[in-house]
Amino acid sequence: MLVRMAVFAGGIVGAAMVLPGLATSYLDRPQANQSAARPAQASPAKYTGGKGVIMQPGPGGHFFGTFTINGRKADGLVDTGASVVAINISTARRLGVATASLSFDAKVNTANGIVKAAVVMLDRVEIGTITVKSVEAMVLPDKSLSGMLVGMSFLNKLSSYRVENGALHLTR
Repeated sequence: MLVRMAVFAGGIVGAAMVLPGLATSYLDRPQANQSAARPAQASPAKYTGGKGVIMQPGPGGHFFGTFTINGRKADGLVDTGASVVAINISTARRLGVATASLSFDAKVNTANGIVKAAVVMLDRVEIGTITVKSVEAMVLPDKSLSGMLVGMSFLNKLSSYRVENGALHLTR
């Protein structure tokens, strides 16, 4: 049996992973089977020339954006404390992931304990002018995650990412 361990440590991540009700103040779930929506107060990403995106912070200083995963849109929270992109099973289905054949044999270490997850490979993750191919992700039960976290498996494939003057700058 393949056992993988991903670490999700960070301010909201531990809470969002284990206490999805707490995360709803950051990620709205308008209806079941829809991705988490960016809060109304969050500023949309601005696209710079070439391969750059600037994201303004939303409530609590968190960076939310609309990503395109395998050609389908999903709102997510950028989280440097997450080892990989993490999506709940409802969002995974909406993004075209074949969830019926997933094997939930990976262990994800959250702030409040271990959750079983399934490892998947996303063909493409895009935001603005940035496209990253072959991004590792984990699918978690809906009760463990209320939306999508965009973690280090995406960020590490960029040329750079930094916070400058309060904004998150992503460069490919």
